[in-house]
Amino acid sequence: MCRTDLHIVDGELSEPKLPLVPGHQIVGTVVAIGGKVTGFSEGQRVGIPWLGSTCGTCSFCTSARENLCLSARFTGYHVDGGFAQFAAADARFAFPLPADFSDLQVAPLLCGGLIGYRAFRMAGPDARRIGFYGFGSAAHILAQVCRYQGKDVYAFTRPGDDSAKDLALRLGSSWAGDSGQRPPVPLDAAIIFAPDGALVPLALQAVDRGGAVICAGIHMSDIPSFPYDILWEERSVRSVANLTRADATEFLALAPKVPVRTEIEVFSLGRVNEALTRLRAGKITGSAVIDLSTLS
Repeated sequence: MCRTDLHIVDGELSEPKLPLVPGHQIVGTVVAIGGKVTGFSEGQRVGIPWLGSTCGTCSFCTSARENLCLSARFTGYHVDGGFAQFAAADARFAFPLPADFSDLQVAPLLCGGLIGYRAFRMAGPDARRIGFYGFGSAAHILAQVCRYQGKDVYAFTRPGDDSAKDLALRLGSSWAGDSGQRPPVPLDAAIIFAPDGALVPLALQAVDRGGAVICAGIHMSDIPSFPYDILWEERSVRSVANLTRADATEFLALAPKVPVRTEIEVFSLGRVNEALTRLRAGKITGSAVIDLSTLS
């Protein structure tokens, strides 16, 4: 389960297919294959991410930016997703999954991991001190990648969210504090995973000269006005939109090397609404995963 699922259910993303089966971090086994599909076999385990299909011919698709395709279709939004026993997917946007992970452990990699990784790469290879605003599904995965690459992580959480702070420190973060606090050192980059536009000025004040603030969510509340001097000195603000298949291939190859270990809370399909309520209240530590393996 992803916060984007919550944005869709709550009507903050306003163009879903209706009726709709949500869910865009699907781990499943191939049970049938279309006549023109190659490269997959029945019984193979695959992952289906947010990006469900693209046109393949527009200027974005032909310049390694298929995440910006105007005709892109998204899993669990434009096409039915994974909160069901069966799902249909475009084989071109399905991925073999590393054997090192169980089904439940690998599911969060398919959105929190993939889109988080795209945001992480936008911070630039020279960023050594990286702040994460919102320490949930994506941040707890990317914190492990940062440590693997020798980078320092600074975790910003909701005031009073001690469980997220504890998780951040347990995963090797150099510091964990409330989102309104300043880190003990200037940051080279900050990635905002929480959908709160008010965090953008705070992050700008936390990054050093030339630092980047990356907004990693599909939906965010309005960014308040802020004085130019906190943007000056070549600081930048960027957004991340969706993912590309290249992001998926690269990250799914990297994750076993780290190795990434996801912190999950497991819910049955009948408890989806409970999981959404807890996610809405910020009560999920790590990632929420819906387990359909017990359904007949």
